[in-house]
Amino acid sequence: MSKTYDVAVVGANSLVGEAILAQLAERKFPLGKIYALDTESGTDEDEEDVDFGRRSLSIGDVSAFDFSSVQFAFFAADANISRDYASKAATLGCKVIDNTALFRLEQDVPLVIPEVNPEAIQAAKRSIIATPNPSSVQILIALNVLHEVAQIKRINVVTYQSVSSTGRQAVEELARETIALLNGRPTKPRVYPKQIAFNVLPQVDELLTNGYTREEMSLVWEIRKVLDKPDLLINPSTAQVPVFFGHTNVLHVAFNEAIHANTARELLKKAPSVVVVDKQENDVYASPVTDAVGQDAVFISRVHDDISTQYGLNLWVVGDNVRRAALNSVQIAELWIKH
Repeated sequence: MSKTYDVAVVGANSLVGEAILAQLAERKFPLGKIYALDTESGTDEDEEDVDFGRRSLSIGDVSAFDFSSVQFAFFAADANISRDYASKAATLGCKVIDNTALFRLEQDVPLVIPEVNPEAIQAAKRSIIATPNPSSVQILIALNVLHEVAQIKRINVVTYQSVSSTGRQAVEELARETIALLNGRPTKPRVYPKQIAFNVLPQVDELLTNGYTREEMSLVWEIRKVLDKPDLLINPSTAQVPVFFGHTNVLHVAFNEAIHANTARELLKKAPSVVVVDKQENDVYASPVTDAVGQDAVFISRVHDDISTQYGLNLWVVGDNVRRAALNSVQIAELWIKH
């Protein structure tokens, strides 16, 4: 009889928590018992159940849960919940995969993308592994195979982030504002500082003293950590766009060695979790909504040489941010089992 593992999903009522449950079911993770958890404040009275495959799970209170009863715990709530319970769960012998920003930059917590740095899992001394920001995951899955061949010198990236990155309330706000505006009614933003429907906001997360936002700097810190290149030059910009699900990343990458678009395209076609949609014809490209949403893969289009530098490439990278965040977490657990 094959070994099974008891699992808890904290933040089961969040978008990523629901997606983790879906991935566990779809990928036939070797489950024993499965527990859906949240805080009392994070569980709506009308939504005390969450879907898991063909059945529903009752959402329990994380504060009353005994983490010594499970082997894996996925944290998909906010950083405060991870701060209160993740380390406690790890000390009780539970393997923790955290989806918040809390542990991503901790020196003794690996930041893992299984397609990029699976070996890092062996450094999980605290029984905690962090999964990167979804934009970082998409960017690194796209660039890793190219970095192995030509070594990245500099990355300029602009990410266009869907509202689902902010959470369920932001998705509801975009829907509410869109309906109101299409019907000629005024709308007042609640989640974002300005109207998001039919608009673009140039600030994601708080502004730091260096002029970048925390979300932008997280791309710098996380990409450097995953690639183990602490001095890699990265210039990020982020924008919030009126899209429900699916992030877009526009990459301008300089390399230390020559690598041209045709070579890059062939390398990318063989890369894990990548789909190349790029025949250098009009209208042949992937978009986040029509191609990436609901898919596990990262889609890459518009691969072409950068005319402004000697060894440079431009890429258009899209993916389902919520699904990729969940998938990365479940893949980490699968990798942990193998090790």
